[in-house]
Amino acid sequence: MKIPVIAIFDVGKTNKKLFLFDEHYRIVFERSARFTERVDEDGDPCENLASLRLSVFDSLHEVFRRDEFEIKAINFSTYGASFVYIDESGKPLTPLYNYLKPYPEALKEKFYTEYGGEEQVALQTASPVLGSLNSGMQLYRLKHEKPAVFNQVYRALHLPQYMSFLVSGKVYSDMTSIGCHTGLWDFQKNDYHDWVKQEKILEKLAPIVPADSVFPASFPGNNYAVGAGFHDSSAALIPYLVSFTKPFVLLSTGTWCISLNPFNEAPLTIYDLKSDCLSYIHYQGKPVKASRLFAGYEHEQQTKRIAAHFNVSTAKFKTVAYDAVLVEKLREPTRSDFNLSPQESLAVFSKRDLTQFNSETEAYHQLMLDLVNAQKISTELAIGTSTVKRLFVDGGFGKNVIYMNLLAEAFPQVEVFAASMAQATAIGTALAIHRAWNSLPFPNDIIELKYYAPVKKVAS
Repeated sequence: MKIPVIAIFDVGKTNKKLFLFDEHYRIVFERSARFTERVDEDGDPCENLASLRLSVFDSLHEVFRRDEFEIKAINFSTYGASFVYIDESGKPLTPLYNYLKPYPEALKEKFYTEYGGEEQVALQTASPVLGSLNSGMQLYRLKHEKPAVFNQVYRALHLPQYMSFLVSGKVYSDMTSIGCHTGLWDFQKNDYHDWVKQEKILEKLAPIVPADSVFPASFPGNNYAVGAGFHDSSAALIPYLVSFTKPFVLLSTGTWCISLNPFNEAPLTIYDLKSDCLSYIHYQGKPVKASRLFAGYEHEQQTKRIAAHFNVSTAKFKTVAYDAVLVEKLREPTRSDFNLSPQESLAVFSKRDLTQFNSETEAYHQLMLDLVNAQKISTELAIGTSTVKRLFVDGGFGKNVIYMNLLAEAFPQVEVFAASMAQATAIGTALAIHRAWNSLPFPNDIIELKYYAPVKKVAS
């Protein structure tokens, strides 16, 4: 008896993975690949698109040859903010430009001068001014710097939809890609921004389909469904939206710590945008308010500084226990200054003199107090006036007991949980098209939770 499975391609900047999930969302097969980056015509690093395309077909051939699996559906989640420009035959016309590629200052100035200024466009599109990371600006650049190539473009597809096109032969756009800091979508009008129409870019974009859409494969004789693909940051939120109905914020921690609130539809303010806050659209078409903090990176830099000062290994900080008495001692003279922006608050520890601490443990607790103080300011931006009942923390900091205890104290009115789930992005991508391939009900046990109660103040 063959096992019914879904194949998910999860494409990050570094690692490209293929997972097969059974109907209980258990991984039954996994394959990983890494490709050497290429350079574009300007010498900037870019994705090896040819290797990526070949890898999709090689991986599919491998799993189709396996007798134990029956592939019922295929879906894709990839990093966003990058377009593949195809001609009418489906052939890419340019390299897949890197979203970190420097953007020409003069062209940026021309764009914003013409369309109402940085502040106005950023507010309308819920997109901070990020150069190439606003993928709409990549299209604008192609049109103005390479008009001959632009004229040959049949469709501009975000990377998840290009990968879906490789298997389905269909060209579509989806809102999780269009609605994530692209500069293309006017959140106030709930339509493409006027500049997209005026620049004749709209005709290069594929029709929008619902995120849970599926299509037949382009290979004759196959009866599996093909999803339209997902922007990875939206995919990671899906398991939580499927599993919980009470309003929550998901704090996704890694190098960046991103607070995602799918229950706050308030428009962004100028302050929000200046504080690295944006809105994007999740798979059910509703806005998600998101605030970013470079806290994982800061934690890494400052633990190295503490380790060097006290002549210990950074590995020591992975096992430091939470010391409530020490926290109270350190907290006493510390004044939380909520006039600081999240970014200013994040820099507080880097200015501290390490000679004021008696040990690496004391210094590390102070670092975590400062980081959580900054995180509170950042997460409060995502919460806004919405009534949030729960805060889920996934990623690295969810395993840090000092961070989790301090966060529970910082948000006493909210239930704080460390959440863990293997391959959240891939599972979210599979869950989005659950009904197209899975005969079982939605699973209710894919997220492991650990509750952190605020620690009672220590009596002096």
